[in-house]
Amino acid sequence: MNLPNKLTTIRILLIPVILFLFFVPIFNQSLTFLGQAFTVNELVILLLFIIGSITDFLDGQIARRNNLITTFGKFMDPIADKLLVNTMFLLFAVDGRIHPIFFILMLFRDTFVDGIRMLAASKGEVITAGNLGKLKTVLQMIAIILISLKNIPFNSISIPMDQILVVAATTISLISGFQYIYNAKHLIFESM
Repeated sequence: MNLPNKLTTIRILLIPVILFLFFVPIFNQSLTFLGQAFTVNELVILLLFIIGSITDFLDGQIARRNNLITTFGKFMDPIADKLLVNTMFLLFAVDGRIHPIFFILMLFRDTFVDGIRMLAASKGEVITAGNLGKLKTVLQMIAIILISLKNIPFNSISIPMDQILVVAATTISLISGFQYIYNAKHLIFESM
């Protein structure tokens, strides 16, 4: 297994650890960071998410730069990204930190796009992530970090930047989903 694929695998393996720490508060001690109280569990989850986000950036860069692109990487990298991001948004919805409709809409879009990608693959076509899809992922990751940080530093000036980014990420997510549908309409509607 090459380095980019190992990084993708690490990202996937972080998810059960994040879930465990979310539901089993083994490090329940409270710390103050920038005037805001956090449990050690919350900070470890944030650190694990940041590590996962960094592996997302690095695996693609390393694979392209060193010509290490593999079928496993093409298949698992977008799945690992969606699993990590959607897990975090699901936990935030469960915890009441975001409205569940945002998670549902983003999950609906991701499921639809994955279906389109599978359909395209069955026809011998590859549909790669467009710029809007990449922007969506960046917005999601920044939103997750801000939500995890309880909107620091924007909470000090009463700007709900974490929620603004969730709305922006959801909007871009839906727009990019419609873009995927439009670009694959020849596959989706070919036998209607």
